[in-house]
Amino acid sequence: MFADVTPGLKSAMPDLRGKLEANAPTAPLSWFRTGGPAQVLFTPADEEDLAYFLSRLDREMPVLVVGLGSNLLIRDGGWEGVVIRLGKGFAEIAVDENRRIRAGAAAPDVKVARVAAEAGIAGLSFLRGIPGTIGGALRMNGGAYGGEIKDILVEARGLTRSGEKVAYTNDQMGFTYRHSAVPDEVIFTEALFEGRPGEPEAILAEMNTITEARSSTQPVNTRTGGSTFKNPDGRKAWELIDAAGCRGLRMGDAQVSEMHCNFLVNHGSATAAEIEALGEEVRRRVREASGIALEWEIKRVGHP
Repeated sequence: MFADVTPGLKSAMPDLRGKLEANAPTAPLSWFRTGGPAQVLFTPADEEDLAYFLSRLDREMPVLVVGLGSNLLIRDGGWEGVVIRLGKGFAEIAVDENRRIRAGAAAPDVKVARVAAEAGIAGLSFLRGIPGTIGGALRMNGGAYGGEIKDILVEARGLTRSGEKVAYTNDQMGFTYRHSAVPDEVIFTEALFEGRPGEPEAILAEMNTITEARSSTQPVNTRTGGSTFKNPDGRKAWELIDAAGCRGLRMGDAQVSEMHCNFLVNHGSATAAEIEALGEEVRRRVREASGIALEWEIKRVGHP
């Protein structure tokens, strides 16, 4: 448990409309369903509320932003600082007058894909294969099934650590493989996407194909964090892991998925330490077998 700093925050932010919680459990916030407490959990009401909070927050206080928690492992010692969970106030999805999609950072990728499909906007179907929110997809240039955020983004909006509003064009995002060059302190709040004209039925059929492919090849209904490691240049991480004999490797309740060995699975009571240690063991075996050092794709944060 951490020191309760919420009384001081509430005193310094009398007009705050969002919810502040002290020593809140973080396990429910991530798909792994494990991890220690957050010293402060803040759920802002909307962008203005978040800007107000940031403008009055001590700049030395660590901040972690969470969406659906699909690509996140919070260590067992928890997060000393503020965890900001973007909720309903950041989940709106709309089609504008130019038939472009405007989506909040907390909008699930799959819902954005569906809104686009129903509006007859092609090119966003790949979002069906990304188990997260738009904010995370912006931060890491999320991609799957032949598409990436860089292919469809017009503009991203966000807030700096001081609460200042900022905007970035596609070029200014500095996209590379699973990475954007925007400073880590920026919290994305909204994105504008552009696709191309298409037939809703054809687009929905493409999404259904992606759904079936995920269900048949990935452990989608388990406690997992999605793809664990980035694909090295010209190689597939899962193939390297498989060749190193790691398929099904287990530490306690943490296991390398039998179905797709670039996924780690919590079978019920695995600690964050066990999951991370299993990942490091996989990295060690792959390095010994192939000479390639796998790079984590899952974000690991907090105290051990």
